[in-house]
Amino acid sequence: MKIKKLISKREINKRVNELAEQISNDYKGKDIEVICVLRGAVIFTVELCMKIKSNTRLNFIEISSYDGTKSTGKIKINKDLTDAITGKDVLIIEDIIDTGRTLSFLREYLLEKKPKSLKICTLVDKKERRVVDVPIDYNGFSIPDKFIIGHGFDIDNDYRNMRDICYIEE
Repeated sequence: MKIKKLISKREINKRVNELAEQISNDYKGKDIEVICVLRGAVIFTVELCMKIKSNTRLNFIEISSYDGTKSTGKIKINKDLTDAITGKDVLIIEDIIDTGRTLSFLREYLLEKKPKSLKICTLVDKKERRVVDVPIDYNGFSIPDKFIIGHGFDIDNDYRNMRDICYIEE
């Protein structure tokens, strides 16, 4: 397996700072109910929340649709929210949006819980794989259709701790 760097830790830090500033401005004076989509978004969520100036409350949800490097097409909730989001300003933080199926499912699921507002922030957007349109309010990077690892991205839960975002050369 050949691993190549796609986005450096330095580029990630710069973009996280920019996103945090934008989110802080948009939510000025408001509390934000952050929903981290486990497991891939944990690193990005922590980095981002540490830089957002508004008060953030962390909530977690675990959804899966992948087996190894392939999407199964079946979406299931492995761990549901522990705190109610009704009437709250909610920000979903996701690691990657590719087909859009998982996030579209999650968005509809959360809207049923009647939040005051609901926005989406993703570290990586893989637009060329989009099958279902999803409104993205905050996007870190748009990337080509490559399988990525590092900085939270994984293969069967391995390689998440790499500092850079890398891809596997086929």
